Amino acid sequence: MQTHILGYPRIGSKRELKKACEQYWSGKILVEELLNTGRNICNQNWAIQREAGIDLIPCNDFSYYDQVLDMTLTVGAIPTRYHEVALKKNNTELDLYFAMARGYQKEGLDITAMEMTKWFDTNYHYIVPEFYKNQQFKLNSDKIFNEFASAKQAGINVKPVIIGPVSYLLLGKEKEEGFDKLDLVQNLLPVYIEILTKLQEQGAKWIQFDEPFLALDLTEKAKEKYEWAYSEIRNKFPKLKFIVATYFDGLKDNSSLAVSLPVNVLHIDLVRNPEQLDKILNTIPETLSLSLGIVDGRNIWKNDFQKSLSFIKKAVETLGSERVFIAPSSSLLHSPCDLDFETGLNPEIKNWLAFAKQKVQEVVTLKELANGTSDENFLAKFAENKAAIASRKTSPLIHNEAVKQRTSAVTEADSRRKNSFKIRKEEQQKALQLPLFPTTTIGSFPQTAEVRNWRAKFKKGELTAEQYDTLLKEETERTIRWQEKIGIDVLVHGEFERNDMVEYFGEQLNGFVFTKNGWVQSYGSRCVKPPIIFGDVSRPNPMTVYWSQYAQSQTKKWVKGMLTGPVTILQWSFVRDDQHRSETCKQIALAIRDEVVDLEQAGIRIVQIDEPAIREGLPLRQSDWQNYLKWAVEAFRISSSGVEDTTQIHTHMCYSEFNDIIKNIADMDADVITIECSRSQMELLNAFADFKYPNEIGPGVYDIHSPRVPSKAEMVELLRKAQNVIPADQLWVNPDCGLKTRHWDETEKALIAMVQAAKEVASVLVEND
Repeated sequence: MQTHILGYPRIGSKRELKKACEQYWSGKILVEELLNTGRNICNQNWAIQREAGIDLIPCNDFSYYDQVLDMTLTVGAIPTRYHEVALKKNNTELDLYFAMARGYQKEGLDITAMEMTKWFDTNYHYIVPEFYKNQQFKLNSDKIFNEFASAKQAGINVKPVIIGPVSYLLLGKEKEEGFDKLDLVQNLLPVYIEILTKLQEQGAKWIQFDEPFLALDLTEKAKEKYEWAYSEIRNKFPKLKFIVATYFDGLKDNSSLAVSLPVNVLHIDLVRNPEQLDKILNTIPETLSLSLGIVDGRNIWKNDFQKSLSFIKKAVETLGSERVFIAPSSSLLHSPCDLDFETGLNPEIKNWLAFAKQKVQEVVTLKELANGTSDENFLAKFAENKAAIASRKTSPLIHNEAVKQRTSAVTEADSRRKNSFKIRKEEQQKALQLPLFPTTTIGSFPQTAEVRNWRAKFKKGELTAEQYDTLLKEETERTIRWQEKIGIDVLVHGEFERNDMVEYFGEQLNGFVFTKNGWVQSYGSRCVKPPIIFGDVSRPNPMTVYWSQYAQSQTKKWVKGMLTGPVTILQWSFVRDDQHRSETCKQIALAIRDEVVDLEQAGIRIVQIDEPAIREGLPLRQSDWQNYLKWAVEAFRISSSGVEDTTQIHTHMCYSEFNDIIKNIADMDADVITIECSRSQMELLNAFADFKYPNEIGPGVYDIHSPRVPSKAEMVELLRKAQNVIPADQLWVNPDCGLKTRHWDETEKALIAMVQAAKEVASVLVEND
């Protein structure tokens, strides 16, 4: 029996990578300092796993931005627009890499970033590969070889982790018509062969191929490409040992394909789909070993050792212990680094948790227990684990009978607005008096170092509540005045009092608990600290009314109330696993509903309920979609349906493909939806046009995830593209997302250009009429 880890968090236990990247981007450190930070994180990660006793430790799971972008650079799939970046005299490989991720706007060049989207059903974002007909690939980076050499020099027994060739192609997008990206596998595979040849020459014995698409619906063509690619790889490398890793769902109808691949080990996710074990054990050939993903790679609850040992026992009885591997269900990229840093948590709740470092220890402990250890240390861990699991089941901290009763009493009427959108639109036009192509932002404005410093000082007691309140009011009023000055139509208060869009609400809701260092990577240097939902959720007091009401008192223009929706709060938290997610979501929806009603009563006539994660939460298998969409849409409608027709409800979604769920988005019945559109050059808007989406839409006209400032002409062009497919009286004008992570100079230039673009397009329309 062997243990292995599919991947480890790469941000550093104290977010060292985030800080180093941002310092490098701002010119405060040199490239060698950034590279040193990366090397130190790798060494620390390997040491943690080696000291715990892991048999096969991953390398090449580290990334300076994104593992898919790493592969794009490695195989030379670099879009031609970035070639000039590579030719600039002082630019390094990392500068080219970051330009692809973030855009490039200096030295006379103005290049947009590559598209970014969600990594399956997680809150991690990856950079989408761009593919062209007859595209050629070539080995273009030594990163994977350098990491392997560093590990070898440190005496670490590592297995390089590589995105499998078929999944890599499926992650990308065809950028021209007339071909299927899967046909590129013949051109791509020689580069994979070259990579494997070099790794074998370096002394690699094991290779992990990540093939998450094996857990998704596959076409017959995709299945054929899997068979062909892995047959070619095996023929070229008869002695290398290959692990194919699948995760985030079960193999289901792809089981026979997966077990037939000519590899040494197949990894399956038994957290997401425990039912698949019996089917795999009944069909697995004698040449194949099985890796059991039994420690949850995506949530923070302690593993139930008794339950996991039953899986291991069943596998060992069929395969023998030598053909069984033990692992987390997926990469630990989605887990915080180390629970040991959490000194302020309620001890009872902390005893229910395990972060990445603790999950590594759980994997090793399970191996020892499965082997029948007599080591008192491991036996004591087993006893402690049983006690923790029992404690969580019976703790009074978890259950609130009033919340359960209210949730069970929800009726269909609670999820319906009083009248249809057609009637509401007329009432809102009379009440709000907004112009054609109204402009707004998504909510947050830049949180400067000064604002973050105020929050830190307030938490430390160095600022009184009154002093902190005064500073935030001054910043809010300044932002209101600036929005008025440049002519934005619907204002926001800037959210300077908020930390994270989910954390801020969770801190004010019962049933949530928070960490101080529980960071996980969302994209690039962006890290989030998800709340932990451990019990029944309720809202003891209003959460946003004070600041929304204050902002509205400072202007005669409308100010949006800004809320995070129930599905997004659910998706972007670590969620309790002792009841169905739909039940927890409904509890959150009722809490948000109470807040929406209070905002209306406080004079706020436009309320935005952000749901950027609703597409992300979609199950990976289409057969499971409708059940999820039913309760997710219902939760949003419960949260938004307690107000009068004259109150306009907005929602916001980003980095989502909408085609398959456009009817369900329409069923949400938001008066206005704002969406990310700029990186896709308004392609995402086609789904709304084809469906004839009835409500109002704000397609984002510039990408806030890049420091690049677009021109007015560029935004005019995007608005004209939007106007070609969506009627003008349905269109709003806004950025792709919130502006919290941007700097003020970028924000001011971009928003001034945005307002001018909206006015230009509107004026042309009026003249033509």
